[in-house]
Amino acid sequence: MSYVVYILECSDGSLYAGATNDLKKRLVEHNAGKRGAKYTRARRPVVLRYSKSFRTLARARAYEAEIKRMKREEKIVLIKIASKNR
Repeated sequence: MSYVVYILECSDGSLYAGATNDLKKRLVEHNAGKRGAKYTRARRPVVLRYSKSFRTLARARAYEAEIKRMKREEKIVLIKIASKNR
């Protein structure tokens, strides 16, 4: 099983970081379900801007925490770099 760390852009322009083992399902939850994060429920729709896969939950959670400590400008740079590499 793999785990994914992701960054979403909310309708108000804010960024949200999370981790999951089923990215498609989690995006649906963020955009339509009651199970989406409280933060994103008030800021729908959200758009996936960045994702990175990990083999273990521990590594994914550690990277998620690293992203959450980043300043907004650093997250934007990360998103831009990743989009150029696709």
